[in-house]
Formats: sequence, C-alpha cells, structure tokens
Amino acid sequence: MTNSKYAVIMAGGSGTRFWPWSRENTPKQLLKIVCERSMLQHAIDRITPAFKPENILIITNKLHKEQIQKHVPQIPISNIVAEPIGRDTAPCIGLAATIIQKISPNSIMVVMTADHIIEPANRFIKVIETAVNVVSKNNSLLTVGIKPTELSISYGYIHRGKQVLKENNFMVYEVKSFKEKPDKTTAQNFINTGEYYWNSGIFVWQTSKILECLSQYTPKLALGLERIGIALGTKSEWTTMEKEYQNFEKISIDYAVMEKAKDIIVIEADFKWDDIGSWYAIERWNKKDSLGNTILGIHHGTDTHSCIIVNNEQHLITTIGISDLIIVHTKDATLICNKQSAEQVKKLVEELRQGGNQSYL
Repeated sequence: MTNSKYAVIMAGGSGTRFWPWSRENTPKQLLKIVCERSMLQHAIDRITPAFKPENILIITNKLHKEQIQKHVPQIPISNIVAEPIGRDTAPCIGLAATIIQKISPNSIMVVMTADHIIEPANRFIKVIETAVNVVSKNNSLLTVGIKPTELSISYGYIHRGKQVLKENNFMVYEVKSFKEKPDKTTAQNFINTGEYYWNSGIFVWQTSKILECLSQYTPKLALGLERIGIALGTKSEWTTMEKEYQNFEKISIDYAVMEKAKDIIVIEADFKWDDIGSWYAIERWNKKDSLGNTILGIHHGTDTHSCIIVNNEQHLITTIGISDLIIVHTKDATLICNKQSAEQVKKLVEELRQGGNQSYL
C-alpha cells in the first residue's frame, strides 16, 4: 500500500551553458531567466498546489545549499539535501529515493529538475496527479513525454509503443525505446511518424521500485546507497555520504535504468515545456524589440538585429552594425559569440577551467 507522495527537485547543476551569467556559486537554477522569480522558485510555485512543503525534497550541491534555503524558505531545511559531489542523475535520484523510503516506505516520488519552464501550471498538476494514480495502480516506471512542437535536435526522444490505458483523458503508452539527441534528418523522421515524444526528464515511480531497479542494473551504486541509508540521521551521515559518493560512477538515470528496464510507460503531456539549456531560451521566453533583439539590461544599439544582450551591471553596452550575436556582460567577464555557436559555451568553460581561469567560473 502506498503511503504518500513526494516531489523531488534536482537542483545540483552549475549551468555552464549560461556562463558568464551562471557561475559555480550562482548556478542557472538561481537566476531570474524568466520574469522576476528564479528557476527554482518557479519550480516550487508550480508544484505546491499538489505537494505539501514537507513532502518536497530539493537535491543540490553542497556549494548551493545556503543560497537555496534563502530562495525557498518555505521548504524545511532538512528537505534541502546536499550531495558531496555531483555524480549525475542516477546517484541523485537514488539518494532521494533512499531518504524517502526511510521516512515513508513505498511512497511515490515525482522527479523533476529545477531549470524547466512548464506552462500552464494547472495542466502540469493534472498530468502529475494522473501519473501518480497510474503508478499507484500498476507500479511501473513512468516518464512524461512532450509532444514535439518543432524539429529539435536539443532533446532526447522517447519512442512509444502500444497504448496501455487512458486515465483522466491522458493517453499512456508502453515505451519501445529511448533515443539520444538526433541529427536534423532523424529528428524529422521521428516527428513524421507521430510516435515520438521529447524526453522531459520528469519521472514518476515508487521509491521501492526505483531502488530495486538500481540494485538490478547498478549493484555497486545500490550498495553505496544502502550504506548511506543506514547512516541517515546518525552522526556519520555526512562522512558516509562523502565516502560513498567518491566511489559512485557518474551515470544518468537514463543509462542506469530507463534504457534497460522493461516495464516503462509514458504519459502524453499537453503542457508547454522548455528545457532551459542554452542562450536561445532567453529569446524564447523574453520579449523582442522591433529589430528582433532580446535585451536584458542597459543597451543602446544602432543597426543591431536579432541579438541576445544580457547586461548584469550598471554599465552601458552599445552596438553598431551587428546581428545574430550573443553578448553577456557581468562584473568580471564578458561573452561575445555568434548565436550559431551557443552550444560551444560549455566547451569554452571547460577550456577556461583547464587554462587555470577557475576564479572566473
């Protein structure tokens, strides 16, 4: 019998694709990329109609725990859990499942990340509540699929199989397979079939079920999580976590479980969804001027077209005769790049790290 339901928000990344706005100390999920609320605050606002604050867990990096407490003071401090080091989503989700399983065995957990935009929130809640109902009845691993609205090579895809059931007017299908980010031709082929969804990275399952799967497919990780579970609430909790995390493989939940497990289902969602993964998201979610520029901050331009300009300082940026550029100015670093090269910002950050420019990261 299922006791309860919990929301788990993964908020541990450093958002390197948004450098220099996003830094190790102020990651993407704490930035006000859309409106006057941070990405994390948006995520909490979205789920509070369906989850009590004490049933919301935020898994983050130890660097960000204090800032997150200030951003979302309504969440109990004990529910803001710091990982010693980032090891991707499988250890993160495994840790959350271990904590919840100890508090309330066989609860259902809804897993999401802190840096998605989802609208309207009431449709999101309907999908999640339906998914929780489905999982409480059939104990499958459930993922949320987004109907593609355009050709995108930025997302992974889910190939659906036969329809399993219809609940609250939402269609639920078997999952045939998960596909990595495709090239344009493959993505177009996926969309043409009508059988593919964008992989939202939103999951619903019972804590005992996901821990069982981790035990089956990643036994080393599962053993480490068991040792952490025993130490939870004791004096050795943090030292045990540090020790185990050092040995954890860096692995996503997709590789660890979703691509291997058999009983995976997908619910077709009907909300607008955007994974805020690159600077392009700025122009998708903020107003453009008459020349197609998206400007956040102080700027004056002449003959400036289709640019993204973000200015965090009381510092005037002026431009003449440019187009299709991204210009980001912060107090100690400036980025200027062609919009077509936005995906290379992550690589640039890695080069800066290797070049000893750690203080700018």
